Amino acid sequence: MMAGPREATGLTAGAGCPRNPHFPGTGVFRPPSVFQVEPNPMKTHSARKSEIHRKWFVVDAENAVLGRMASQVASILKGKHKPLYTPSMDTGDFVIVVNADKVKLTGNKETDKKYYRVGLQGKPGSLKVATAEELRARRPEDLVKNAVRRMLPRSPLGRQMFSKLKVYAGPNHPHEAQKPQVLELQA
Repeated sequence: MMAGPREATGLTAGAGCPRNPHFPGTGVFRPPSVFQVEPNPMKTHSARKSEIHRKWFVVDAENAVLGRMASQVASILKGKHKPLYTPSMDTGDFVIVVNADKVKLTGNKETDKKYYRVGLQGKPGSLKVATAEELRARRPEDLVKNAVRRMLPRSPLGRQMFSKLKVYAGPNHPHEAQKPQVLELQA
């Protein structure tokens, strides 16, 4: 009869494990790697507040398609462009959008898209409706703000991310002291 793997190594059910002193009397061989704790290079890293460094970016919205621009701006506000991105934390950067009054809407959205809001009292009959064309004439910043806000999480974290967005109708902004970098949008 041929000897099995346990008999060949001298390990039987009641005998101690000669190669592993951590399990005397068990007869079970455990490789030494079970006991060594090594850092795992594939472990997920969660960002700490001390590791987050925020930059300022400026985006020119002139002739940019609203939805495509808003999705890229929302991604930067979330921090998805950084290797340090953590979904449960605000790791994003500040974004300044200039020339919001010159943003493009594709198709018939200029006349067909409607924006709804409730009046100050919140009473029945206080619902206000405006087309994109009317909103652009009255408050062009709100076109960009609405598009970006709706691409962020609907939570306190999303509101914190949204507070880093600064939108201006014209080409000037008061944030020159922060030395914003020009951000080129992808087509």
